Amino acid sequence: MIVTPVLLCGGSGTRLWPLSRKSYPKQFTPLAGKGSLFQQSAQRLSGDMGDVSFATPLIVTNSDFRFIVTEQLLETGINPGPILIEPEGRNTAPAILAAALYLLAQDAEAVMLVAPSDHVIPDADAFRQAVITGLSQVVTGRIITFGIRPDRAEIGYGYLQLSDRPDGSGQAVPLIRFVEKPDAERAEAMLADGSYLWNSGIFLFRAADILAAFEAYAPDLIAPVRAAIKDARPDLGFLRLAPEPWAKVRDISIDYAVMEKSDRLSVVPFAAGWSDLGGWDAVWRETAPDDRGVVTSAHATAIDCDHSLLRSESDTLELVGLGLKDIIAIAMPDAVLVAHLSRAQDVKLAVDALKQRKVKQAQQFPRDFRPWGWFESLVIGDRFQVKRIVVNPGAALSLQSHHHRSEHWIVVEGTARVTIDDEVRLVTENQSVYIPLGAVHRMENPGRVPMVLIEVQTGIYLGEDDIIRYEDLYART
Repeated sequence: MIVTPVLLCGGSGTRLWPLSRKSYPKQFTPLAGKGSLFQQSAQRLSGDMGDVSFATPLIVTNSDFRFIVTEQLLETGINPGPILIEPEGRNTAPAILAAALYLLAQDAEAVMLVAPSDHVIPDADAFRQAVITGLSQVVTGRIITFGIRPDRAEIGYGYLQLSDRPDGSGQAVPLIRFVEKPDAERAEAMLADGSYLWNSGIFLFRAADILAAFEAYAPDLIAPVRAAIKDARPDLGFLRLAPEPWAKVRDISIDYAVMEKSDRLSVVPFAAGWSDLGGWDAVWRETAPDDRGVVTSAHATAIDCDHSLLRSESDTLELVGLGLKDIIAIAMPDAVLVAHLSRAQDVKLAVDALKQRKVKQAQQFPRDFRPWGWFESLVIGDRFQVKRIVVNPGAALSLQSHHHRSEHWIVVEGTARVTIDDEVRLVTENQSVYIPLGAVHRMENPGRVPMVLIEVQTGIYLGEDDIIRYEDLYART
C-alpha cells in the first residue's frame, strides 16, 4: 500500500513570536531537534514500512512560502513533489479537499495522511507503526485521527472523547465526539476519566472517503474547490489554484466542516510523545529543562534561575538571566520578548499590540527569504541602507533596474557573476562593483558554495518595490 503524506504548510505562528512571524512561521525554524519542524515532518513521513510505503509528500502552502518549502525539502534529500499554492488562506477543510481532489485525479484508490508541518514527534518509528495500525481501519472505509495520550491537564488543546478507555494495545477505538479546549477544572476531570485524548489534528483516510464526507456534510465547498483545481495554473514546479473560484470557498476547519459530523471516525491512541509547539511553554517542555527547570540556547546564560526559558537567536547577542523564575526571554536581533511562563498562550496579544502600532517586527522576519537565497538589513539611514545578501549556489537574482537608487556590491565570500548593462564580469572575494542608478543589472552565483556580499544602497527611495524586472528565473516578471 502507498500512502501520500499531505503536509499543511501555512499559518503565522504568532504564539512563538518573535522567532515565528507571518513572513517566516515556526514550521521553517529549528525549534527542537535537528532541522526545521517542516523538515522533520517530511522526513518522518518518508520511506518504506514493510508492505507500506510513503509517496513523495504533497504540500499545500501559499505563494510566499513556495521556494522555502522547495529548498528545505532538497536540504533533507527529498525531491519536491506536488506543491499546491493557495491564493489565500481558507483554513484546513478547503486545503484538504483540494489535496483529495488532486490525488483522486491521479489514483482512485489514493490514501492520504494529512498532517500539520509544525508538530514534534520524537519517535518517528512509533508514529509509523500507529499509521500502519490505522490503515487496517482505513481499508474498511473508516476515517482515522490520532489521539495523544495526555500526561497533564492541558487547556491549550482540544480533546477527543473515545467510546472506551484505550487498553494500551494501540488499536483504534471509535470516537464519540470532539471536545473544545476546556477550562482547568474540566481538563483535570478529563485527565482523570481516562477516555479522553488530545486532538492531534492528524488524519488518515482514503481520498474517496473524505470526498464522500464532504458531499454529505459540506457540499458547498466542493464546486469552488473543484473549479480551483480544474483551472489551476502550473508555475515552475508548483500548481497555483485558480483565485476566482477559491475566493468563493468558505473559511472553515476540517473539524467543523466534516469530522465533528461524521459517524465513521476512529481514533488510534498514540503515547510515544507529541507536541504542536503551540507556545513557548511547549518549547520549554520539549527542550529538556535541567534539574532547576531551566533551558538555555547557545548564546544565553542563566545565573541562579529556576523554571525558565532563555533563548538568543543571534550569535552576536548574548542573553543573560539573573535570579529569574518562571520567565520566558527570547532575544532576536530586532525584537525581545520577556513574559511569565504562565502567559505563554497570550504572546499573540503582543503581536496584536505591535500590529496596531504598525511595527514591522509584528509580522516581518529580520531575514527576507527569496527563491535565490536571503538578505537582511544591517544599517538603515535617511538616504542609505546596508544589506547582507546570501545567494545560493547556481541561483540568480532577476535582471533588473532601479529608478531611485544606486548600489555598491562588495563580495565577502564566494564569487559573483555580475551583469551591468552590456558588460558581464566575475567579482571575487574582497572585490567590489558599482551599479549606477538606472543601469540594467543582475547578480548570479556560479559557484558551488553560497555567495555572500555586502550591498550599500544610496538614493532618495530605498523600498523593495523600486524594481523593474526584465528577466527572472522564478517567473516574477
